[in-house]
Amino acid sequence: MAEPFKFKQFTVHQDRCAMKVGTDGVLLGAWASLAHNPNSILDIGAGTGVIALQLAQRSLAQTIDAIEIDDDAYEQCVTNFEASPWADRLFCYHASLDEFAEEIDETYDLVISNPPFYSEAVSSGDKARDMARQNQSLPFQSLLACASKLLATAGVFATVIPFREEAHFLHLAKANNLFVSKKTYVKGNKDAAIKRILIEFSQKKAAPTVDELIIEKGRHEYTDAYKNLTKAFYLKM
Repeated sequence: MAEPFKFKQFTVHQDRCAMKVGTDGVLLGAWASLAHNPNSILDIGAGTGVIALQLAQRSLAQTIDAIEIDDDAYEQCVTNFEASPWADRLFCYHASLDEFAEEIDETYDLVISNPPFYSEAVSSGDKARDMARQNQSLPFQSLLACASKLLATAGVFATVIPFREEAHFLHLAKANNLFVSKKTYVKGNKDAAIKRILIEFSQKKAAPTVDELIIEKGRHEYTDAYKNLTKAFYLKM
C-alpha cells in the first residue's frame, strides 16, 4: 500500500490513486503564477488533489474546484480535501472534462492541469494507471479546447508536458486562442536532456518569458532554484 505523502501543511493519501504524488505535479503547483490574484481556480484531472491543495496553501482564492473522472481517485481526492486546512474552499467534481465544460457556465481565473503524458497505448496491466498516464483519456486537443472555454478573459492556463510534445501542443494551443506567456524547461541535472516543460498561457499575445530549471546538482542534492520553488511544501527542503 502506498504511504501517505506528508507535506508541511497537508497530507496526501494516495493508496487508491493510480498516479502517486510526483515531481511534475508538485513542480506545477509550486510554479504556476498567482501574480494576477486568482479568485477562482480549476484543477483538471486532479488525481490525489495535490495541485489544488498546493494552490489553496499559496493563494487566497475563494473557489478551488477540481475534476476527476476515476472513481477511486475522485473519492481519495475528496478525502484529502476534507482533511486539509482549506476544506471550505476546495471542491471536487466527479466528471469528465468534456461533460464539465459543457454543463458549467462559470469561468476561472486560473486553470491548471498535469495531464496524462504517454500518447502511446502502452499497457502496464493496471487499467487505472494506464488511464491516468495515457492521453487517450484526456487528449491534448480536448484539454486545450476546454481550458480555453473555461478560462476568464484575463485568466491564466498552466500545465506541464513532455518536451517531445512541445511543438504539437503549442500548435493546438494557438488554434484554441491560447498564447504562451511563460515557459520553463526542466532538466534532472545540468547534463541531462530536457524532459518536461512547464507552460503558462493567456488569451493575449505577448513576448513570453523563457527560462530553465535544473532539479539536482548531484544525487539527492538539490539546486537552490528547485529548493526555493518547493520549500513551502516539502518537509526536507
